[in-house]
Amino acid sequence: MNAEEYKIYIDNVVRKVETARLKVSGHHIVKTVAISKYSTAADIAKLYNIGQRAFGENKVQDLKAKATELEELPLEWHFVGNLQKNKINNLLEINPTLFHALDSMELAEELQKKLEAKDMILDALLQINSAKEESKHGFMPEDASEAYARIQRECPNINLKGVMSIGAHSDDRDVIKKSFETTYEIYKNLDGATICSMGMSGDFELAIECGSNMVRLGSIMFNK
Repeated sequence: MNAEEYKIYIDNVVRKVETARLKVSGHHIVKTVAISKYSTAADIAKLYNIGQRAFGENKVQDLKAKATELEELPLEWHFVGNLQKNKINNLLEINPTLFHALDSMELAEELQKKLEAKDMILDALLQINSAKEESKHGFMPEDASEAYARIQRECPNINLKGVMSIGAHSDDRDVIKKSFETTYEIYKNLDGATICSMGMSGDFELAIECGSNMVRLGSIMFNK
């Protein structure tokens, strides 16, 4: 599609976010992070020209390459992938706006060591495996609140901003909804949490209606 058609298309995506948001409240604000892991720097620049500013990658090397190529643009970079401990220093060199996938105490402790050594603070979200699926990373729902408080106590260089989860892998809307509601219930009771990141291209409207205030949209934002 040409530039004008693409803008109309993205406006329609924005309208869907707005409609879902307003079902919650006129005061409910939702931030969209465009997940660009299957897209090129040129694709990102095209979406930037329409007004998108926050982008997410799930591989450290891809994030570094795209951030470098697009360094003249005032982009907000999010890291949304599973972080291996041997890639921590590489990620901290990029210093992303937000790390979405803090999924274990071991990772928190390793991050804390590296952050302290570099005298850095990293904004992060605790990942919750709300559907308890073996294929997903994250804290089990029953452990999440305690882990959140422990990280706040023991890892002062990690600034927890809230939580993230991926909706249940199911065709049953009620099962997906339950997974979102589980995360939101935990989020509501966390000290100082301001971000509840839930919802991707296939389920973001439902996630917003369940309380999400940050959605991670990939394929729907980069429709060629």
